[in-house]
Amino acid sequence: MKLFVQVPCLNEEETLPLVLRSIPREIPGIDSVEILVVDDGSTDRTIEVAREHGVTHFVRHARNMGLARSFRDGVDYALAHGADIVVNTDGDNQYPQARITDLVQPIVRGEADVVIADRQTSKIEHFSPFKKAMQKVGSEVVNVAAGTDLPDAASGFRAYSKAALIRLNVVTQFSYCMETIIQAGNKRLRIESLPITTNAKTRESRLFKNIWQHMFKSGTAITRSYLMFKPHIVLGGLGTIMLVAALIPFVRFLVFWFMGTAGGHVQSLIFGTAMLVGALLSFALLIIADLLRTNRVLLEESLERLKEMQYRPPTEVALFPAGDGRAREPYLLPDGHDGMPRFGAPADAVPGARPATTATGETVVPVDGETVPQR
Repeated sequence: MKLFVQVPCLNEEETLPLVLRSIPREIPGIDSVEILVVDDGSTDRTIEVAREHGVTHFVRHARNMGLARSFRDGVDYALAHGADIVVNTDGDNQYPQARITDLVQPIVRGEADVVIADRQTSKIEHFSPFKKAMQKVGSEVVNVAAGTDLPDAASGFRAYSKAALIRLNVVTQFSYCMETIIQAGNKRLRIESLPITTNAKTRESRLFKNIWQHMFKSGTAITRSYLMFKPHIVLGGLGTIMLVAALIPFVRFLVFWFMGTAGGHVQSLIFGTAMLVGALLSFALLIIADLLRTNRVLLEESLERLKEMQYRPPTEVALFPAGDGRAREPYLLPDGHDGMPRFGAPADAVPGARPATTATGETVVPVDGETVPQR
């Protein structure tokens, strides 16, 4: 089992050595530990420092692309290089990398798909009372949207299994933390929490300028993800409220009409009509959203199959003997280590070749009996 520890960095030459030195190299149940540095447009010596400490895996952005894109590109690289588990930490050394051993154990034992560290924000000294309260409120909102019970939804110190990463899709540009929890919860992935104690603060956050910006962007990401999975609750609830608000003035107008004094209450009809139109629009949007939701589920299933083919280990690629005359079509292999069937590669596939990905950008094709890399 291969573990990739990815470290997103933006000008972290001072703190990166502390992170790299504290990452455990031997973990029970893990055959190899690889370190991946995701450089999100650094202008200092972050890459040079990483190389000096023995890092050989890098994903580099020419300019700052944000935490969500860094996470997504790092995961793509790790899976393309055979990762079975991916741990995400941070280059500012706020997380205790020594706890990576504990973080991955539920996945190693097959008890969880995602493990998220609980920073115990109420005990963090440099957090203001307001920030502590907002962290708690934010986690509660995410738990309602995801159907989970996590004490620290904003924590970026977490471990994902390969199966979980194949099922998750990051579409936001701000932070993947909230979005992946909501997706994982609604896709019935097993999520566990691990209490940790964070390290001393080394710098201010570069993810947001102030807590208000963080709250706004996090709220936007939560709302988008919630609408993606449960549009009936938002649009159905809004439509029902408007429908009730429309019936009340209509009933009021009818009462006055039977009493013969309806002439001065036309405003009830106007308000009721406006609410009725709003209710009809909400229900119409609900129908459209439900159809889009069905389409999204079908697209995600297709994307999962593509990812499984893209990130399949070379040992699961089987070939027909050369020149045996059989059709060059994918065929069913014996059950894999997890008991699931695997589809083999076409007969002209190359053993050990990987499909081109955004991380590797390279595939290998046969030319006159030789393998030639194509970019």
